[in-house]
Amino acid sequence: MAYNQQMADRIREALMDLPIVEEKKMFQGVCFMVNDKLCVCVRNNDILCRIGEQQAELELEKGNCNQMLSGDRVMKGYVYVEDFNLQTNKDLKYWINLCLEFNPLAEASKKKKPKK
Repeated sequence: MAYNQQMADRIREALMDLPIVEEKKMFQGVCFMVNDKLCVCVRNNDILCRIGEQQAELELEKGNCNQMLSGDRVMKGYVYVEDFNLQTNKDLKYWINLCLEFNPLAEASKKKKPKK
């Protein structure tokens, strides 16, 4: 799994004051789970942000991110932000804050039952 370690470190630093943050290897990168819900991921040099459908539509209109696709399926509420839009800490903080604002509204994924 190739992902930008420096970007992951920047996100770790941005989330370090939160009480419940867990890292999981997903989507060919590393994802940061906040309160057991996917919040933000690093994949290659980009980040995947879970910001909800309404906010995603607003950001897509601005042209500073791309819609997440899973095969042919549009993943509403998720956007990819390319690294050139994340050069400053202010830029990254903007996206992290959008993710954290949506997190309380996000549904947690269903837990998989352990194999017997």
